[in-house]
Amino acid sequence: MVLQRLRHSEFRSKFYLSRKDVDYARAKGKDTIQQHAHELLAGRIGAAQPRNDGKQTPMRGHPVFVAQHATATCCRGCVAKWHHIPQGRELTDDELGYLVAVVMAWIEDQLRRHP
Repeated sequence: MVLQRLRHSEFRSKFYLSRKDVDYARAKGKDTIQQHAHELLAGRIGAAQPRNDGKQTPMRGHPVFVAQHATATCCRGCVAKWHHIPQGRELTDDELGYLVAVVMAWIEDQLRRHP
C-alpha cells in the first residue's frame, strides 16, 4: 500500500499527530473526522486547478491537515506523484474516496500508536 512507500520518505515520515490532534480526533470520533477529511480534501484539492495549489494545506490546526502532508494528499502535485492521479481535472468521487481512505488509515494508525 502507498502508506508503506510513504513511510520511507524522509519528508513524509516526519509527520505525526500532536497530543492535541489525538485528543481532538478521539473526541470527535472516526465518522466526524472522516466527514472532515472528505470536506477538506474536496474543497482544497478536488478542483482541476485548486486555488493556491501547493500552498493550500496548512501544516497544523486539524488532524486531517497533518495527515494530508504525511500521505501526500496536500496538493495536486503530490497526489499525482504519489497516487498517480493526474492533475488538470477534477477528482472523481472514487478518487476522492480513495484519498480520504488513505488519510483515515494514517490517522487511525497514529491513534493506535498513542496511548
